Amino acid sequence: MSAALRGVLAAGLLAGAVGCGSGGPPAVEFSSAAGTLSTGPAQYCDIAVKDCANHPDSVIRLPVPPGQSLRIKVPDEVAAGPWVVAFAYRPAAGGEQQSGRSALFLPNQRRDYELVLPAPTDQLLTAQVQQFGGGQPVLDQNGEPAFPIRGSWVLVTS
Repeated sequence: MSAALRGVLAAGLLAGAVGCGSGGPPAVEFSSAAGTLSTGPAQYCDIAVKDCANHPDSVIRLPVPPGQSLRIKVPDEVAAGPWVVAFAYRPAAGGEQQSGRSALFLPNQRRDYELVLPAPTDQLLTAQVQQFGGGQPVLDQNGEPAFPIRGSWVLVTS
């Protein structure tokens, strides 16, 4: 990861820390053809990712039929820092579960995302908005920089 990108991400993390109010963790909105649901994070940490709280009851269930997209809206508190959408799906032709993730959204770059699977017959299983925190990245098993996940908002299809 370039020094410039690290600087942008660090600035976004600082902006996320400054922009956080005392109103509790932010909620993310998930929409499909079946409806719209909002939920708080299943896990949420302070900006340093040192003090974390788990909220397993925040995991939501919403049907997303094959061939339908999932629309996601994040509030300003999430968009103020870097975030991605991680997801898992099952190909209609059978085979093993596959996973993927969106591009990295830089601070204040966007507040919504439409998840469209590779084939119109693929079945979405889970989608997860992940907001990064923690300042400096750590190295993953491949030696690539990775930021700790500050918050995670989880949808499971039914």
